[in-house]
Amino acid sequence: MKDNNIIAGLDIGSTAIRLVVAQYIANKSEQQLQVLGAVTVLSEGISRGVVNSIEDTTSAISACLEKAERLIGVSVSSVWVGINGPNLKCEKSHGVVAVSRSDNEITEDDIRRAIEAAQALAVPPNYEILHVIPVKFTVDNQEDIKDPLGMTGVRLEVEALIIQGLSSQIKNLTKAIYRTGLEIEDLVLSPLAAAEAVINRKQKELGAVLVNIGSATTSLVVFEEGELLQAAVLPIGSEHITADVAIGLRCPINLAERIKVEHGDARSAQFTKKDEIDTSDLAKEENINDETMVVSKKYVAEIIEARVEEIFEKIDNELKKIDRSGMLPAGVFLIGGGAKLQGLIDVAKNKLRLPVCLGNNRDILTTIDKINDATYLTALGLVVWGSQLSNSKKGSRIKWLGGGVIEKIKQWVSSLIP
Repeated sequence: MKDNNIIAGLDIGSTAIRLVVAQYIANKSEQQLQVLGAVTVLSEGISRGVVNSIEDTTSAISACLEKAERLIGVSVSSVWVGINGPNLKCEKSHGVVAVSRSDNEITEDDIRRAIEAAQALAVPPNYEILHVIPVKFTVDNQEDIKDPLGMTGVRLEVEALIIQGLSSQIKNLTKAIYRTGLEIEDLVLSPLAAAEAVINRKQKELGAVLVNIGSATTSLVVFEEGELLQAAVLPIGSEHITADVAIGLRCPINLAERIKVEHGDARSAQFTKKDEIDTSDLAKEENINDETMVVSKKYVAEIIEARVEEIFEKIDNELKKIDRSGMLPAGVFLIGGGAKLQGLIDVAKNKLRLPVCLGNNRDILTTIDKINDATYLTALGLVVWGSQLSNSKKGSRIKWLGGGVIEKIKQWVSSLIP
């Protein structure tokens, strides 16, 4: 990644692995990020966001890397990697330190020590800290300070969010990536990275939620006053909708997926019993030797609607935990393959009582149309995250993030090499 100003984001999902590669280009007085290419391959060895076969995962990542390098004609040596999975935990923590300078001016070293103090919470033995994200600072008795650098005080406190990942999950994922010859710049919580490409600063100030509906998991991050309030990964996704359709129609899973994608809708009320779907053509295309099957469009929509309502109820429960249910003016941004389902936005508006829209690429230069697709926004967000951390001019706040887990992983991997 150091060569040719290349920055790459690798999104490893349960059904697909996506790689987005970007490069800095000179634009007048500043350098601008431009996407060079985006590729996707079918995922192997991943189930519900967790590696269950290192060999299969390695070969799938290698295939994705080769495809990208052939497309852009530039070698990719390192990547920013998104991590997701229902085992991720998000906890609040508190750190307090005394200001070190004799004139009581707060320095970056004081801020770093406060964040390290917040990190000293009881982490379960099988978990690693992925991110330590400062939410707000307190200097003496002055609360809700965003950046205390340069302020004067005796005592500095920080309230931080600690995002932890299961050690075995992190090690298996990194081992699979290292086997392909790629270096890992850092592991980033997938929806947190995606938010960098989708939600702007004003929306984060007002209060916004990013929801990534994947095939096996639904992840979300909540922002208010520019800070992360909550992050969660729910073990439910769009493949559960497909499974419900397959059971309800008593048809093979691949046919159920086609019916869901091409004829599915989450609003059952807009159909009557006379609305029907002829699935004979789809069955032929999927090589299913079944009788001609005509199904009720309303019945399919009722099946889909029930599961979609359950997903948004679980999301609302996460918002209730932080007392923000129905109280985030900038609304909900939906991304991921599951977000493309017809009628999903209407159900989300009813269940969450918030403005809802499909997320899109905010301002990254690209001539590649598919990069604006909801499924590529996590990989694109990883590129944006990487560019912000690589570019020291982007302010000091983002460089405080991260739990140093990658350094530990590198030491662990090097210890395996004889």
